[in-house]
Amino acid sequence: MTPYADAMIDFRSAVEARDPDAMAATLADDVVFRSPVAFKPYPGKAITAAILRGVLRVFEDFEYVRELTGDDGRDHALVFRARIGDVTVEGCDFLHLDGDGLIDELTVMVRPLSAAQALAAAMADQFERIQREATGG
Repeated sequence: MTPYADAMIDFRSAVEARDPDAMAATLADDVVFRSPVAFKPYPGKAITAAILRGVLRVFEDFEYVRELTGDDGRDHALVFRARIGDVTVEGCDFLHLDGDGLIDELTVMVRPLSAAQALAAAMADQFERIQREATGG
């Protein structure tokens, strides 16, 4: 087990428990989130935590089905399955940990196209709330 293993266990456990505060605690202040449906990355802990809360509201029956770890323990891929309404989503969270074991990069990929489209529509419905949560408004 690498020195970063506890950080991944914390993130995965927080997601599986649907605990947004515990999820946010695993993020570095300078984390960069890359969405599967938006080209522009979202920098910063506040917006990333707000997006993750939005995802919790959108995904149903979420489960991680596989975890892959890089040799140094700082790179991880968490393969997941979920639903958005009647649409089945398969995806992967790609995470990189900084020297303190906090997530400084989070990239999400989803498939198939129908799932990406459903996610884009569902998150678009959430985005005004996400922006308010990120800015404390």
